[in-house]
Amino acid sequence: MLITLSLLWALRSSRPLLRWLLAAALLAGLVGGWPGSNEARAAQPEFVGSQACASCHLREHQAWQSSQHAQAMQHASAATVLGNFDDARFTYAGVETRFYQRDGRYFVYTDGPDGQLAEFEIRYTFGVEPLQQYLVEFPDGRLQALSIAWDSRPASAGGQRWFHLYPDAEVDHRDPLHWTRPAQNWNHMCADCHSTNLRKGYDSSRDRFATRWAEISVGCEACHGPGSAHLQWARQGAGGEAHKGLTLLLDERKGISWRRSLEQLTAHRESPLESRKEQQVCAQCHSRRLQVAEGYHAGKPLADHYLPALLEPGLYYPDGQQREEVFVSASFEQSRMHAAGVTCSDCHEPHSQQLRVQGNALCTQCHAQSHYDSPRHHFHDEASPGSQCVSCHMPETTYMVIDPRRDHSLRIPRPDLSASLDAPNACNQCHADRSTAWATEAIRRHHPEPRQGYQQFAASWSAAERGLPGATAALARLLSDPRQPALVRASSARRLGQPDSPQALDALRQGLAEPDAQVRRASLGALESLPAARRVQWIAPLLSDPVRSVRAEAARLLADAPVPEELQASFASALEEYEAQLRFNADRADARTELASLRRRQGLQLAAMEQLNAALRLDPLYEPAYVELADLQRQAGDEARATALLEEGLRQRPQSALLHYALGLGLVRQQRQAEALPHLQKSHELAPTDARYGLTLALALHPGQPRQALQVLERVLKSRPHDTNLLWLATVYSLEQGQAPRAAGYAERLLRLNPTSTKAVTLLNLARRQADGQPR
Repeated sequence: MLITLSLLWALRSSRPLLRWLLAAALLAGLVGGWPGSNEARAAQPEFVGSQACASCHLREHQAWQSSQHAQAMQHASAATVLGNFDDARFTYAGVETRFYQRDGRYFVYTDGPDGQLAEFEIRYTFGVEPLQQYLVEFPDGRLQALSIAWDSRPASAGGQRWFHLYPDAEVDHRDPLHWTRPAQNWNHMCADCHSTNLRKGYDSSRDRFATRWAEISVGCEACHGPGSAHLQWARQGAGGEAHKGLTLLLDERKGISWRRSLEQLTAHRESPLESRKEQQVCAQCHSRRLQVAEGYHAGKPLADHYLPALLEPGLYYPDGQQREEVFVSASFEQSRMHAAGVTCSDCHEPHSQQLRVQGNALCTQCHAQSHYDSPRHHFHDEASPGSQCVSCHMPETTYMVIDPRRDHSLRIPRPDLSASLDAPNACNQCHADRSTAWATEAIRRHHPEPRQGYQQFAASWSAAERGLPGATAALARLLSDPRQPALVRASSARRLGQPDSPQALDALRQGLAEPDAQVRRASLGALESLPAARRVQWIAPLLSDPVRSVRAEAARLLADAPVPEELQASFASALEEYEAQLRFNADRADARTELASLRRRQGLQLAAMEQLNAALRLDPLYEPAYVELADLQRQAGDEARATALLEEGLRQRPQSALLHYALGLGLVRQQRQAEALPHLQKSHELAPTDARYGLTLALALHPGQPRQALQVLERVLKSRPHDTNLLWLATVYSLEQGQAPRAAGYAERLLRLNPTSTKAVTLLNLARRQADGQPR
């Protein structure tokens, strides 16, 4: 079991009374609370199961029974298994998998964690439409999701077949995506959203799970909270407290209507939406997020239990369109409809999960049908797919091979941005045979002055990702703009990275005082590079933030800072919360590695090594743990052990650019340049657009192969044209090789990026003198 060191931090205090209070408080937390906490827990409402709701809420219960929520996870049986288990066979990556039944049970014969074929029993079904996955239980309590799934669509739609979720990847047992690996682990990755009141039950001392739930599927209480107090209220008859015994009333639509006058094209909510209760409940699952604590239910703060992902590069395109599987909520939060007060259940019936109205009629509840549901607006034949509102404003992206999901950012199509942002657009999704220029002109013909849309951050985010001049100032303006959605402001703060201007620092400091927890937490993270004393000055007040995840982030950032005596109590408490979040996810190599990073910042090197070794036991394919552990061994003076660790990592992950790079650097430090060079070359070959790998390879090549070194820089600059480090080195190497015009070009680009740089001016003058034949 992971041992918290927060208690030790408390005991270091020089004040005896403070030491006693802190230790008592922390120990109380570790053993279950202060005296009387058992009575307090007994008064908490309990989960009673969906069937208990049926007698009073029959219509809602029947609608729920037909929903995917009710069938999110089920025991494998003849009534629940949709796939063909009549000795069906499927071949993938050279492995033939068989699906069959025996004595009323379901089995699969496929490659296991060691690559050998073996029999595994299917214990549970997972999902129903458009695909169904199957879960296998292992002796340590892990449930793993098979990567071969059943296409449950009708045969006429291409379904009723087995298929692999990674059809083009050739995944085998050595791949992180193999069904037996942590990426396909149900207990951590899937369970919390497919069952009700889940408890992961991970025992880190034995590396075993004892996962349990109140209800196997997504039941009534997953959205409405534990129902025992509500049942008691119902038995007592009408009256009672305002919340009727529920932990939260989902009443944001109650008594509300959307109205528009004759001259208005779009309806408005008759009274402003004062809370986001409903969306928080939905976002516990319908968002890309990290769970950091158990026990969430309706009525509790979402950010005390989950860290929703921001609109981050890789997950989203620079204009905020969905890229990876991001599960709706953050897309919707950036939309004009979200800002107008639309809630999830305005469009979706929450019990059946069906749309409240089908087709364009759903949208014309609020948007004037005569104007919007007309060829005058959409410029398509009325019976064509292009006439549907969702085709243009909610384009689909297909995940898991056959599962199309609509983007809920509800944006105006912008083909004019596609080329500059490298982002898709709804027009060319349908007209795939046409160019973005054609789509841009087609819109301009119908709309000579096309509307720019609600989302106005794309250019700034794209500039930041490319390192363009002025990007930092643009991000700071977005962060400080109260008209922007809170999620956009938080995502802008995250992109500030290492702020290098007074304007950025001022915006971040203001962000620390924002009402929205996402903005506060993202602003905190962007200040990590500040000197320790300044971090304490700015961040310490958030150790007492009302939101747990913000307090924990503040504690993480102050772990190696001189926190004043008067703040030690709040620091110790927040640090314990941060460690609790890591302990909760101790079944994951990344959480163990993060805990190791904390221990390093606390000066506890042996404890850090212990966590990194645990990370590699959990996942021998987790590359960052090899790099971190090798670095610790190097700092301890054991270069041989550091090298051996990285070599072992490469045996596990021979195509890892990170491990080749780390090993190459380690060999350079040992003056083994000839052995280092192949690894640095391999890292660049595997990740040719990574500026760090290209720069390091160029430096390694330069002494003996200066021309090849410059060629490496030029290749990387094609994909990273605004990287100042690459440009500096390319300028110097071009001057050395007598290529004055090329050197001048690089120096001019540097000046455009940083017009006040005296070094760039010096390099440009040197290049010009060389071109004129003058001595340097």
